[in-house]
Amino acid sequence: MKGRYKAAIALLVIFLILPLALLLTLTRWVPTLAGIWLPAGTRIALDDSPRLTRSALKIPRLRYLVGDCELARLSGAEITHPSRWKLHIASLDVDSVCLSKLPESEASPGAPRTLAEWQSMLPNSWLTIDRLTLSPWQQWQGKLSVALTPAIQDIIYQGDAVTLRARLHGQALTVSEFETRLVDGQPPLKLVGDFTLPLVPDGLPVSGHLYSSFEVPQGPGLVDAELLWEKNRGQLIVNANGDPDPLLDLPWEITEHLATISDGRWRWPYQGQPLSGRVALKAEQWQQGLDTMQISGRLNVLTQGDAGKGNAVLNIGPGKLSADNSAMPMQLTGEAKQGDLIFYAKLPAVLTGPLASPQLAFEPGALLRSRGRVIDSLNIDEIRWPLAGVKVTQQGVAGRLQAILRAHEEETGDFTLHLDGKADNFLPDKGIWQWRYWGDGHFTPMQARWDVAGTGMWRDSTIVLNTLSTGFDKLEYGTMRVSQPRLTLDEPIEWLRDEQHPTFSGALSFDAGQTTFTGGSVLPPSTLKFSVDGRDPTYFLFKGDLHADDIGPVRVHGRWDGERLRGEAWWPKQSLTVFQPLVPPDMKMTLREGELYAQVAFSAAAGQGFEAGGHGVLKGGSAWMPDNQINGVDFVLPFRFSEGTWQLGTRRPVSLRIAEIVNQVTAQNLTADLQGSYPWSEENPLLLSNVSVDILGGQLTMQQLRMPQHDAALLRLNNISTSELISAVNPKQFAMSGPVNGALPLWLNNEKWIIKDGWLTNPSAMTLRIDKDTADAVVKDNIAAGAAINWLRYMEISRSWTKINLNNLGLLTLTANITGISHVEGKSNTVHLNYTHEENVFDLWRSLRFGDNLQAWLEQNAALPAPRCSGGKECKEQQ
Repeated sequence: MKGRYKAAIALLVIFLILPLALLLTLTRWVPTLAGIWLPAGTRIALDDSPRLTRSALKIPRLRYLVGDCELARLSGAEITHPSRWKLHIASLDVDSVCLSKLPESEASPGAPRTLAEWQSMLPNSWLTIDRLTLSPWQQWQGKLSVALTPAIQDIIYQGDAVTLRARLHGQALTVSEFETRLVDGQPPLKLVGDFTLPLVPDGLPVSGHLYSSFEVPQGPGLVDAELLWEKNRGQLIVNANGDPDPLLDLPWEITEHLATISDGRWRWPYQGQPLSGRVALKAEQWQQGLDTMQISGRLNVLTQGDAGKGNAVLNIGPGKLSADNSAMPMQLTGEAKQGDLIFYAKLPAVLTGPLASPQLAFEPGALLRSRGRVIDSLNIDEIRWPLAGVKVTQQGVAGRLQAILRAHEEETGDFTLHLDGKADNFLPDKGIWQWRYWGDGHFTPMQARWDVAGTGMWRDSTIVLNTLSTGFDKLEYGTMRVSQPRLTLDEPIEWLRDEQHPTFSGALSFDAGQTTFTGGSVLPPSTLKFSVDGRDPTYFLFKGDLHADDIGPVRVHGRWDGERLRGEAWWPKQSLTVFQPLVPPDMKMTLREGELYAQVAFSAAAGQGFEAGGHGVLKGGSAWMPDNQINGVDFVLPFRFSEGTWQLGTRRPVSLRIAEIVNQVTAQNLTADLQGSYPWSEENPLLLSNVSVDILGGQLTMQQLRMPQHDAALLRLNNISTSELISAVNPKQFAMSGPVNGALPLWLNNEKWIIKDGWLTNPSAMTLRIDKDTADAVVKDNIAAGAAINWLRYMEISRSWTKINLNNLGLLTLTANITGISHVEGKSNTVHLNYTHEENVFDLWRSLRFGDNLQAWLEQNAALPAPRCSGGKECKEQQ
């Protein structure tokens, strides 16, 4: 009896413990049991034990492996049966690389073969995956919802980049919604269609019709795409709205072993450069997958520009595109023409590596060239980009990067530039690219040669210009010659391209040797040093100073905002004597006294040009020369410059004040004001006013001169002392004394006159005395005039009127009427003198031979004066 009880107790214990043990060891025996139905070489792994509740079976984590490659990773799975089976999965990650490692397997006897047989096996169920990810296309992840019955299968997929709604009813597949975003910032691509699937689901649909209307970036707006096929042939046609000619026409055919696109046509008539061409593509053994598929094809591009037509051809294959290791040879050859530019290409290359991260390597002989005209005046003789050895991957560009440019400009000259560097997995703001550059050329307008050289690098988000040296051997323009100007770096220019805290900084120096002028003026060697500090090359502050020996420094500061350059230049108070080197030695002028200071604000922009405004001040200026002195010069110059026009005098006129000008004739208290535009116009005239100078014991004034001139500017002479004038001119033939008044109507733009109808007169008595030797010489040479000339030896002039005209050829005409009393040997006579004289003032200024001219006139025109007496026989005889 004891043995039976022990056996009963043992069976009870086994039945109680075995289910618990099986449940606790699911992670060990379930993968082994499942391996019976899995393909050879594959297995599943449970990281955590499944949990069975009253209403659900929960599987925390499960992995499906092909060898050591993790094909799928599932987490948060839950199986329930509310009204039908429902499988809910929190996330499912599938690695496409592992799909190629699945072993080939033959279908087992009795396995379903037709689509209907497969559908009949489907249970009434729901499948929901909250996050489905297929690597390496993680951007297409989304939520998958599937409702299955043997009759109808509904699929809904929703993600940030793609949305799909489709229904399969027997062999009829209807896509009611498909939407995907291919380009950021562009409207999504949408399409709908109907398809008939094959009876045996081992190939493409038997027939179908797919339609889409979408917007092409930088294209004609909406385009319509239609895909039609029947059995193994079809055609894809893309049309722009309102355009009968298709943008794309691809006839295709698929057989059991070959898929081809033959005689495909495309065109792109937009963006100002019409393009067109043909395309052909062939894929052999396409049903065996990418690893064994052999792909080859040809694409040609026809271009047309001002330089003619061009044709470039891209040949690919034969080769393969593989998820593991692609091997696709390709070559681009031919030429393309755009405008006046011609591009020549011979680019052999090989595409290798997995499709998820391919590598394009250019082979020996890869070269891209171009020549032509970029703008109307710049001609590209040749630009070369050698690309042999350069590799392009998702990580960036690697290898030696070179460029050689030879060009010329019709007016400025020719030049050559070289760039040579090395890139290591370089992409903008990622990797490293180190370079050096050099070049030289001619600058024809200034008869100069120039050169440039430097080094730099781009490391991750930092661009550094380490060295720079560029300059000219000389600059010659007009009367100016600048010796060896050169721009160099005092500190490297560094640009940190950080989105949160970008920085841009550096320091430069512009140095030049002596600047000489034809007249002998010399500007000492000059230096402009300035620094930049800001956010990037489109926004920074700058400051610096300019000095040339003792001249300066002129301090400069401002900012550049990418569109406009703004700044200020401040010249602190400085002695005028520092400008002595600018005075030509031949002038023999010595700058003695005076102080100068100035301040200018400036602005420059593409559409605006250069604008500036400010003022300059000279106080107490003094300059001495051997024959004259200028003392007490005060000059104030407020100005504004915009659109090629100077606005002289803004809030107040330009002011010139000179205390004294010492010469043969001493002038004092010179004043002049200037205000208006230069060049002037009717709307914006230039006005010279308040002109006054004390000279020759009197005053010379002009109230206003307006340019453009409509009325004469009246130059007035008040109480000009003829004795001081004669003393300054110092003619030996005659002497005069007494004041003169006058008015000279001055024209500056008259087609004929400089002075028209000017006049001089004496407000009070004047005297004229002819030198004794001059008078005796006239009497001796001209006996007929001898008696008359004696009456002019000394004359008191009571009234004189002189008319003056001066034409723009320099011909001066004087017509004088003089009335006075002659005193000769105790006798007095009334004299009426009519004097007419013509002479070119340009020659007169060179000779100043007043006395000689007067002597010649007296010899030819002297007549007896009328006697002045009270009556008697003597008076009658003289009359």
